[in-house]
Amino acid sequence: MKRAIVSVSDKTGVVDFCRGLVDLGFQVVSTGGTSRSLREAGVPVTDVSDVTGFPECLDGRVKTLHPKVLAGVLARGNAEDRHTLHELQIEYVDLVAVNLYPFQATIAKPGVTEAEAIENIDIGGPTMIRAAAKNADRVTVVVDPDDYAGVLDEYRASGETSAATKRRLMIKVFAMTGAYDTAVASHFGSAGENGGLPSVLFLGGTKAQDLRYGENPHQRAAVYLPAGGATGILGAMQRQGKALSYNNLVDMEAAWQLVREFEGCAVAIIKHTNPSGAGTDATSLAAAYEKALATDPVSAFGGIVALNREVDEALAKRMCEHFYEVVLAPRMTPEALAVFAAKKNLRVMELGETFFEAFAPMVAKHVSGGLLVQETDPRADEVRGGKVVTQRAPTEEEWAALDMAWRVCKHVKSNAIVFARADKTAAVGAGQMSRVDSARLAAVKAMDRKVDLKGTSVGSDAFFPFPDGLEEVANAGATAVAQPGGSVKDADVIAAADRLGIAMVFTGRRHFRH
Repeated sequence: MKRAIVSVSDKTGVVDFCRGLVDLGFQVVSTGGTSRSLREAGVPVTDVSDVTGFPECLDGRVKTLHPKVLAGVLARGNAEDRHTLHELQIEYVDLVAVNLYPFQATIAKPGVTEAEAIENIDIGGPTMIRAAAKNADRVTVVVDPDDYAGVLDEYRASGETSAATKRRLMIKVFAMTGAYDTAVASHFGSAGENGGLPSVLFLGGTKAQDLRYGENPHQRAAVYLPAGGATGILGAMQRQGKALSYNNLVDMEAAWQLVREFEGCAVAIIKHTNPSGAGTDATSLAAAYEKALATDPVSAFGGIVALNREVDEALAKRMCEHFYEVVLAPRMTPEALAVFAAKKNLRVMELGETFFEAFAPMVAKHVSGGLLVQETDPRADEVRGGKVVTQRAPTEEEWAALDMAWRVCKHVKSNAIVFARADKTAAVGAGQMSRVDSARLAAVKAMDRKVDLKGTSVGSDAFFPFPDGLEEVANAGATAVAQPGGSVKDADVIAAADRLGIAMVFTGRRHFRH
């Protein structure tokens, strides 16, 4: 008789799975709560303590860690191991179905104590599935309820699971235990010394899907998810359209982060991670969209649009007048979805309340040899708390425009210069090697589109090292500037601002985006 060890925290599908095993001639050996669930469902089950001759103890901390179980899992099919099991009166174990204590779900609960977290560190489960995975040439190990049906089908068809299936399930085990241990280490190492970054940080996950390609067609790419599953942009529900590309996902992240800078109705249109335009409105998402589009409708072609309110039918119709790759919002009305359906290739993404979830406290970037890790750059809301350094203070209209320009320039590749009015961007200069060139680029783009920059305010993500950059934005028509300050030439820049009649605010905080 084949023997299966079944002990699961997630009991999804376990009754039907074990009933199927029993029908196939298996003896099902189980523990604690799993055993009770099977008995209540009328599935024949043997308690693990009846196999080991030793009771579960220490409030369930010790259940399956016994030679009569582990030797049955680890024994190979050779004559020597068969003889050893016979001498010790141990039965082979052919299948192990175990999933782990919900550590990640436990630590995600508000107010969880350290004692609760510790009690949800699984010991026996990882030991059992690692043992089974090590012996995957003979033992079938199942850690995911989604695999139950396929395993049963193979047993019914041929009396055994294939070598390919055993190998696939083995890999799944080590991915799970690796992610599980990572979650534990990261949780308890999350508080670094003196309040700094954590002493232990692991990033990893299991491949969730292959992408068509990476940034370019010759580069392979895939999405990997942590054990806790998809959150943020990767947790969005795709309502329609072509499969997402690597570049789509990178741009979606940039658009989502920008539009979250604002409390009122807001729209951001992103192209190659830079905003081609952004707009806000107190009450109308449609008005915010028109303002964002007007900044640079040419560059918006093929862009990513993020909106921070529900999209209705009328706005969907207006957006369908242009070509976009992705539309991203918390929600879409059924009528809006019906309109978007006419654009079959358009990717329509809904995040629900996930749209407003807190950003991760840290971000990481791979470089050759390791990781660079930093705290997440917080919301760029410091303009109004900045220091007026010029003879003239900004007017209320200029303050509002400075706030808009400053929030947007944080999301523009450095060197960043953003001209804005209180509710919309007017011109964006991104990613130039010289801040002067970024200012000139923004002015030229505005001139080409016949956009008047007179009376706009400017956000500069870092200080002006010399007066020349400030003179460029003044020549283009700007009347107020927000910048971090901190240049050795600050006095010269301030003097130039006073000479030009510019109101200038030092925020004291830089927002480079590399």
